[in-house]
Amino acid sequence: MKLRRVRAGDDLYLELFAPQGWIAVTKCLARLAHSPSRDDRRLAGDLVALLAALAHLRAEITAAARNIEPDAAPEADVVIPFAPRSFRDFMLYETHAIDAARGFVRRFMPQAARVVGAYETLTGRTFPKLKPHALWYRQPIYYMGNHLTIATDGDDIAIPSYTRALDYELELGVVLAQPLRDADPQTAQAAIGGFVVLNDFSARDVQAQEMASGFGPQKAKHFASAISKVVVTADEILPLWRDLKGSVRLNGALLAQPTTAGAKWSLGEIVAHASRGEQLHAGELFGSGTLPGGSGIETGRLLEAGDTIEIAIEGIGTLSNTIV
Repeated sequence: MKLRRVRAGDDLYLELFAPQGWIAVTKCLARLAHSPSRDDRRLAGDLVALLAALAHLRAEITAAARNIEPDAAPEADVVIPFAPRSFRDFMLYETHAIDAARGFVRRFMPQAARVVGAYETLTGRTFPKLKPHALWYRQPIYYMGNHLTIATDGDDIAIPSYTRALDYELELGVVLAQPLRDADPQTAQAAIGGFVVLNDFSARDVQAQEMASGFGPQKAKHFASAISKVVVTADEILPLWRDLKGSVRLNGALLAQPTTAGAKWSLGEIVAHASRGEQLHAGELFGSGTLPGGSGIETGRLLEAGDTIEIAIEGIGTLSNTIV
């Protein structure tokens, strides 16, 4: 099921996509048998609450939607689908980690790049220091992003004054729909409610220095991220999340076609890890980490003012932002 949030005057309401078009969720709820425990007003406007309720109401809502005329609002003001309560960004892909590290060396350490290149050419092996930290191989790792600076499709992204190396990162975004604490992977996966396309913008020159500090990314990441306007429910994506095709287009030209294949950890494992000794809440956002080939530091083309970067994941949607 595809969901989006629409603004009409001062009101915000949810729509779902049916074969005949976008339909207001409130119209579907009105056709269901009334339950005293169901808060229809909240479900009609709160995407995270609706994701949680779909565990019990999906079949009924889907059936009701088939017999409702689509909303007559071709110019609907579609807004960011929800306000994340937090943002954790994992790193699931070794190939990306290595290729990005190689890109960092090429751009910021040209003399070392010659040494790395010579070693890899002569040995046919990856230069050891390009590989992720040993902890990455033992457990999922992540950084805490800024959930208050998340933009959406169509928004402009301003280049921070302190960087000359702005980058994009194509990721799979995961929306938690149920609270968790000390969950096992199976329970954690069942708590996932939906998926978005995620762009984790990065100031690469600043990132290199901050990572060397031992504290991890700060100003390199916290200025902006972006998510797609459409959320796709977990039942459609979880069975095939390891085999999704993506794309990166810069100013209309196709740059890369990453896939979600090759993740070190499952989505249930990363969410379960985050819940260890810590209360997780519905509405928290998780990133998969960059899909291999899904960033400019890998391809050698970073972002400039005037660029339009469009990323996409099949079955979920697209996310386009202009750099200003």
